[in-house]
Amino acid sequence: MTTGLAAQHTARAARWIDILLRQFPELLEELAPGRHGATAPSRTRPGTDGGTAPVRLHVSDTIRDITDGVVELEEAVREKLGLGRPARADAPERLRRIAGLLDDVTAHPVLAGHVLDECRRMARRCGRTLGTPETLVRINGRCPWCDSVSLRALPAWRTVICVNPGCRCTDEECGCVNNPAHRHSWAETGWA
Repeated sequence: MTTGLAAQHTARAARWIDILLRQFPELLEELAPGRHGATAPSRTRPGTDGGTAPVRLHVSDTIRDITDGVVELEEAVREKLGLGRPARADAPERLRRIAGLLDDVTAHPVLAGHVLDECRRMARRCGRTLGTPETLVRINGRCPWCDSVSLRALPAWRTVICVNPGCRCTDEECGCVNNPAHRHSWAETGWA
């Protein structure tokens, strides 16, 4: 993987971190007692009269998964950069600290790919739990790699992707070489 691709990965990771920072507080609101979200059926606590706060285990599990993931990611980034163990903080503060280290992460292509994968995974899990679909909007133009009319925008993520499953680029270190699920993406501003 080249440092150019690593820079793309860290830029995309920054967008996923931004999404997480906006959505994580919504997860905490969904967990609040008495709140009835539309994302999953709720059950009442055993031994109650049925009118008390619902058990929102899927929300609690998502919060725990994301919190643990952010802690582990920050520790991995700081270890690779030789910065020592991070100070204790909540998940949003840790995400801001990771975002502040992304320029340094670019010098480590494997780490950049890992940061992107983890940030994307956590943001998607958060969105699924909140019931936020990934809306694809068709845009005009052709993919610069495969020349098909398969470009779609993800407005909430300010990103354009090529949805053509056969899209491959000429960079032998790109993820499309080994991963058939890889989709090329670009910042939406480049297509406006």
